Order: sequence, then C-alpha cells, then structure tokens
Amino acid sequence: MKTIAISGSPRENVGKRDAKELRYEGKVPAVLYGGKEQQHLAVVIADLRDVIYTPEVNFVEIDVNGTKTKAIVKDTQFHPLTDVLMHIDFLQLFDEKEIVMEIPVKLTGTSPGVKMGGKLIQKLRKLRVKALPANMPQNVEVSLEKLEVGSLFRVRDLKGQDYVITNTPEDTIVSVAMSRALKQAETEAAKGKK
Repeated sequence: MKTIAISGSPRENVGKRDAKELRYEGKVPAVLYGGKEQQHLAVVIADLRDVIYTPEVNFVEIDVNGTKTKAIVKDTQFHPLTDVLMHIDFLQLFDEKEIVMEIPVKLTGTSPGVKMGGKLIQKLRKLRVKALPANMPQNVEVSLEKLEVGSLFRVRDLKGQDYVITNTPEDTIVSVAMSRALKQAETEAAKGKK
C-alpha cells in the first residue's frame, strides 16, 4: 500500500486554547495511539491534504523529532460550517498486528449485460478489510466480465486473497439491472410475437 510521509511536532499543552492557537497557525491537533502510550502532536494542515482529501486509502509515516512511526488515519473531525479539519487521530501500525480498514472497490472489465443495454448499479464503494499491514491491498478489484442482465456480484464471490473481508457475505457489491429501454424493447417484442 502507498505510504505518505508527514511531519509533526509534539504538543506540550493539551487543551481548547492551545488547539485554537494551533489552528490559527495552520496546524491541526492530532493524537497518535496504539503504542505504549498516546502521543499528542501538531501537524501542518497542508501536509494532510494528500491523506484526507482523496478517494484512495494510504498509510501515513509520521516523523516526530526524527522518530518515524507508521500509522493509519483512524478518525477525523471537521468544523460543521466551514468543513475545516479540526482534529485527526492516527493508529500506530505493527507488522505482526492485524488492522481493519475501509478499502475502495475497483471495477474492472466490461459487463456483457451493460453492452446489451443493462444498467450497472454499484451498491458498495468500500469494503471492510482485515489484514496485516504488509498484506493490505490498495483496492479490492471486482471483475465485471461475467455479469449479465439480472446478475450480481456479492462479497462471498471474492476469492483467494491474503486478507479477510468482514462485510456480510450476502452484501451485493455490484449488479446489472434491466434498464427501462430494455424492458420496453422486450415488451414490444412479446407483443409482436402475438
């Protein structure tokens, strides 16, 4: 998985007033937890642009006073009116400990059902994936090559990976429904046969 490097500085004072001053300076208060003890940090908001405002999922390498720590974004808080990032939580990664992340679904190929006039409906855009950090995929690929009109692809149809998908096996990822034009063409063809 892709890793984005950001730098942070430790926060001595933790509180509302100090957080407000950090935001005024163009920084965001952050917490790194998951290790022996949680660390309070200040991160420049511009560094987080590639981490937060993207449809991709990435690992983050946080450099605090020369100490590099690999982590993932666990939680973000935005201002309700201005949508400015107010706070971010990072979860420290360990090579031997499994993590759960929301990974985007990537559709590949062309569906024969869509070529015939069917309508492609994607129900799930992200899947919950549990894996070791080394085995975490950048995205989960779903092939559309066998989807005819009226067929669907479920979570249980995904096979052979180094990770576990924790969504319900019966959840539909993508389906090909009959479009109005195709329904109308079929009813007219049925009337013509009579």
